Amino acid sequence: MSNLDQVTVIVPRLPPAIDGVGDYGLNLAQQMCQDFGVISEFLIGDKNWSGQDFIAGFPVRQVGIQSEADLLELLPHDQNSDQIVLLHYVGYGYARRGCPVWLVAGLERWRKGGNNRRLVTMFHEIYAFGAIWTSQFWTSPLQRNLAGRLVRLSDRCITSKQGYAEIISNFSKGKHSDIPTLPVFSTVGEPESLPLLSERSRRLVVFGGTGTRSRVYQDSQLALQRTCEELEIEEIFDIGPPLDLEISAINNIPVTCLGIKSASEISSILSTSLVGFFNYPLAYLTKSTIFAAYCAHKLLPIGIWYEGQDVDGLVAGKNYWLGDRYQQQMNISDGQIVAENAYNWYAKHSLSAQAHTFMNYIRF
Repeated sequence: MSNLDQVTVIVPRLPPAIDGVGDYGLNLAQQMCQDFGVISEFLIGDKNWSGQDFIAGFPVRQVGIQSEADLLELLPHDQNSDQIVLLHYVGYGYARRGCPVWLVAGLERWRKGGNNRRLVTMFHEIYAFGAIWTSQFWTSPLQRNLAGRLVRLSDRCITSKQGYAEIISNFSKGKHSDIPTLPVFSTVGEPESLPLLSERSRRLVVFGGTGTRSRVYQDSQLALQRTCEELEIEEIFDIGPPLDLEISAINNIPVTCLGIKSASEISSILSTSLVGFFNYPLAYLTKSTIFAAYCAHKLLPIGIWYEGQDVDGLVAGKNYWLGDRYQQQMNISDGQIVAENAYNWYAKHSLSAQAHTFMNYIRF
């Protein structure tokens, strides 16, 4: 493909909605525009989304009734130039039960409508599974079916986790052998100049959505207390939507709830803070924009052990600490080494690096 100047990008939601996949898609589009001059046109897959017709200078349209016909109307149909659709896929972003039949069927019809049409899919998730008493158990077969159809329909597949790449490879039945694994990038900036931990405020930050932050306060008290004591934390900032729980002081340090802040405000806080605390499944850290933000701002990432093991190039004790498992006394000198390791791991898949990878896979 040559002279690519426009891409149609499908995401579940964009700002003002709080949506990690939408933020990822928007940041990526801005970087591709900056580095390659590519203009993205966004299609919103959530019929309940409410927002502007232009966001960050990009035109935005929205499906109305989530049907094949509605989607087909919005997809590009010019027969005189190559048409590229970049889909950011997460089943639950496009259907309440995680089964967006309308989306996959609509893309299948669109893809068959012309030889100049190409589909690139970023799989943020593939399918869910759960115990027999959960809805995921009953919808998982259909979710798998839809994901498999989408893999085989796509001209290129990208994902955020090596385990997902292996599933995609199996689904593709030999079609896809080159599947880049790109851990998510920070959606709140990537400062170029950052101070050493010893030059920062003795501040611990808890950042993210309601679920991840609730787990920090409900399930991580001992690890939080230990972290604050051994690293001599003097203040704690909570950043994100209000929580439906009372947040108690940690080691007599009150938690300052800042609420929702802009990306630039969050970046400024992270750049001068010492610790970024998290409670997230360790096997899925590459999917966490919160962990990515901590790494990009060269904080010391500290969490607790949570359902997983070292994967995707991340190693506990090297790229992050576990407050409930770390064997030694925490100190800033050792923490600086961990922060550097986390930062260097992140730099390999920074926003700019990912924009280049995506362009290589949509310019074919």
